[in-house]
Amino acid sequence: MKIGAPANKPGRVIVQVLLHLLLLQSVHCQNSRNKLNITNPGQNIPPALTVQLRRVSHDKVVIDNGIIQVTFSNPQGLITGIRYHGIDNVLDDEIEDRGYWDVTWYEPHKKLEIDKLEGSKFEIITQNEEQVEISFTRTWTISKRGSLVPLNVDKRYIIRSGVSGIYMYGILERLEGWPDVDMDQIRIVFKLNPKKFEFMALSDDRQRSMPSMADRDNAKQLGYKEAVLLTNPKNPMFKGEVDDKYMYSMEDKDNNVHGWISSDPPVGFWMITPSDEFRLGGPIKQDLTSHAGPITLSMFTSTHYAGKEMRMDYRNGEPWKKVFGPVLAYLNSVSPKDSTLRLWKDAKRQMAAEVKSWPYDFVTSEDYPLRHQRGTIEGQFLIKDRYVSRLRIYGKFAFVGLAPIGEAGSWQTESKGYQFWTKADRKGRFIIENVREGNYSLYAWGFGFIGDYKYEQNITITPGSVMDVGPIVYEPPRNGPTIWEIGVPDRTAGEFYIPDPYPTLMNKLYVNPLQDRFRQYGLWERYADLYPQNDLVYTVGVSDYTRDWFFAHVTRNVGNDTYQPTTWQIIFNLKNVNQVGLYTLRIALAAAADSELQIRINDPKSDHIFMSGYIGKDNAIARHGIHGLYRLYSIDVAGGLLNIGDNTIYLTQTRSLTPFQGIMYDYIRLESPLRT
Repeated sequence: MKIGAPANKPGRVIVQVLLHLLLLQSVHCQNSRNKLNITNPGQNIPPALTVQLRRVSHDKVVIDNGIIQVTFSNPQGLITGIRYHGIDNVLDDEIEDRGYWDVTWYEPHKKLEIDKLEGSKFEIITQNEEQVEISFTRTWTISKRGSLVPLNVDKRYIIRSGVSGIYMYGILERLEGWPDVDMDQIRIVFKLNPKKFEFMALSDDRQRSMPSMADRDNAKQLGYKEAVLLTNPKNPMFKGEVDDKYMYSMEDKDNNVHGWISSDPPVGFWMITPSDEFRLGGPIKQDLTSHAGPITLSMFTSTHYAGKEMRMDYRNGEPWKKVFGPVLAYLNSVSPKDSTLRLWKDAKRQMAAEVKSWPYDFVTSEDYPLRHQRGTIEGQFLIKDRYVSRLRIYGKFAFVGLAPIGEAGSWQTESKGYQFWTKADRKGRFIIENVREGNYSLYAWGFGFIGDYKYEQNITITPGSVMDVGPIVYEPPRNGPTIWEIGVPDRTAGEFYIPDPYPTLMNKLYVNPLQDRFRQYGLWERYADLYPQNDLVYTVGVSDYTRDWFFAHVTRNVGNDTYQPTTWQIIFNLKNVNQVGLYTLRIALAAAADSELQIRINDPKSDHIFMSGYIGKDNAIARHGIHGLYRLYSIDVAGGLLNIGDNTIYLTQTRSLTPFQGIMYDYIRLESPLRT
């Protein structure tokens, strides 16, 4: 009691004590629920858990909701601190760059630049007990040409009551007439406290303790800067392992939650992406997730596993505007008595809740349409291939999507607009909900058939519209019946032979899971071990592609950093030949990196019947991907080139400056001439 303050009456003291105890109990219950559950914002919020704008100064903005406290630099809009569950800062406070956006960009024929999209103006968008939304903006002018990416920037952050996380989205815009520019990458980066976060989780079967950045700094660099051999790590359990951030890549359709776990105190930090609509390149575009640092990323756009074909290039004053996000940086905690793996389970639960809530109803920007401002399309996808079935086939589990108007398959390199994808059911039925207003093409592709489908008419989505396109029928490329085939048409090389890694170049995460064997380092070098002098020979009817077809058509290492082209052979027998007919060779590629494919028939020194030209920048071989961009070639083979009896197709990958040049096949098929 203050000296000189009037004494409280006994009844008043009792009431105040009871109210204080009730408040403490309410806060305790709320914090206990928040360890593994999210509350419904705005419902019965205790005063201690309302969202409060604690501080706005010339250099700092602080928001607190009673669960987390987030500090932003003002007016730059960098996230400099996150206080949560007894940790003063879950970010690395020993470095300046802790939580930020960045864009990798350049004007044509000029050097590459990185712009952290730092704001120059701060604004409060919404402020009430349920949420605070703030904005950091920057307006581009011609005087900033060369120093800043030519974009108007509006970075938004939302802190909500009862939510242990930060919702983040950005509105990027270029106006008509602005300078030409290329943008290779847009992302959000979090660099976490390395003294706390040592365990990384990407999926149920991709989880492990991780080496530190210091371990990487003291390691031996391998074939490229991202891949290192850990030679003297602080924790001896990592010694002799390979670490490479590309080992932890993931397809966008699966990349909706990943992050890190601290054991003391038991806290998780997760990046949750509730929708892919603002990403690029379709559902199987691969990108980075989390990696050693500890670092967690939200990748919006990149050229990873695709190359420059996917860059965002703007010419002739082209205008553009797009909303990226919102995504959620989510934090959770458990009791020290509980397993920290419960944090991963809760992160998945939270992700599912965010997906169900999409599109969010609390985002205030007019550039972000709410549910009633979006539309729906549905239908049934069927396949017609008379050499497989006389009846139409259900497009079982096919991918069906809306993307900007283009040619069949153009969605996989489209990088400027929005895309909306779903997976059809067993009978090919599909429904795509919550589509932004606009004009689109309807695309489809899937397992078991080659090529890409595009609906013949453009699709116009308006607010509240529901469109039923009914049964749509795709006729895959086909000229005649199959003589033989190699592989499975699924846009990957995953069904082919993937060798064991070198024992001295392993990542222990991928020792047991069969589905991720391709993520090991150095598998490309194993080709020369298996075929030291003579190249791969595959005999149709005798060989088995799961053990006799190497997963990547690579160069051969002949020593002294010298590599040579390789020529694979496919041997097959024909009992009869239509000498005047045209046979068709279908070759679907799953990836290509600085390559050229040449094809010859029955004479390796004859003129080639096909040459791809220079193709591919997806770098999937070096970056442990089992696919990059999909390519399909249909090649005429004159019957006069074939023999009754044995025949040989020669496949030559001609470029051989590095070990990373090569192609991955998806599927190969020879068709006989058309039957009438």
